[in-house]
Amino acid sequence: MNNSDLPEQQLEEQPVIQPDTPSFAMLRTLAGISMLSGLLVVMVYEITKPIIAENKRIAIEKAISVVVPNVSSKRDFILGEKGLVLFDPEQKGASEGELIYAAYNEKDELQGIALEAAATGYQDIIRILYGYDPVCQCVTGIKILKMAETPGLGDKIAFDPTFLENFTKLDASLNDTKDALQNAIVTVKNGRKTERWQIDAISGATISSKAIGKMINQSAQKIMPLINAHLDELKKPETVNN
Repeated sequence: MNNSDLPEQQLEEQPVIQPDTPSFAMLRTLAGISMLSGLLVVMVYEITKPIIAENKRIAIEKAISVVVPNVSSKRDFILGEKGLVLFDPEQKGASEGELIYAAYNEKDELQGIALEAAATGYQDIIRILYGYDPVCQCVTGIKILKMAETPGLGDKIAFDPTFLENFTKLDASLNDTKDALQNAIVTVKNGRKTERWQIDAISGATISSKAIGKMINQSAQKIMPLINAHLDELKKPETVNN
C-alpha cells in the first residue's frame, strides 16, 4: 500500500522529515569561493598595476609639455623638509616629501617645475598638473588629469580658453622671508579679477573654478619655499644624490 491508499487524515498526521543541511560542506564551499575570489582580485591588481603606472607616466609626460614651455627632458625628484632627492619608483615611501617633475630644455637648462595638486570639486576630486617658473615665480599652465565635473559647466575648467589664460603667468611670488607666498592665490567671481594672483572664475562653474584656486594655493604655499631653497640643486641635477 502506498501513500495514495492511506486515508487523508493519516496522510496529514505523518511527520514531515526535513533534509539534513550539510553545514560544514556549505561553509567549506563558501570559504573556497571567497579564497578564489580574493586570489583573482589580487591577480588582476598585480597584472594591471604596471599598465596603470605606465599609462599615468605617459599622461604626466604629455601634461608636462603643456604646463611648462620648451621641455626636452625631465627628472623626477622628492622634495621635502629633509631635502631634495632623486625619485626612485622602486623605493616608494623611502623619502618623505612631494613628487615634483623638473623640466629641462635641449641645453639641459631648467625650464620649470611641474607639480600635482588636488581638491574636491562639485562632483568629485579634481586632480591637476600645474607648471611653475622659478624665474618669474609664477604658474605657467594647468592640465586636468582627473575630474568628474558636470559636462558643459564644471568641465569647462579643462578647455575654456579664457579660464586657462589665468594660468599663463599667475603670480606665486614668495614673501620677504621666503617661507610662504606673498599673496594667497584665490578665485574670484567672473569679471572681478584685479590682481595677478587672482583667478577669474567661469560663470556657472564657480565651485569647480574655486577648487582649482584652492589646490594651487595649498600646494604652492607648501612647496614653493622648498623649491626656492633647493633651486641651485634643481638647476644642476647631477649634484643631487639618491
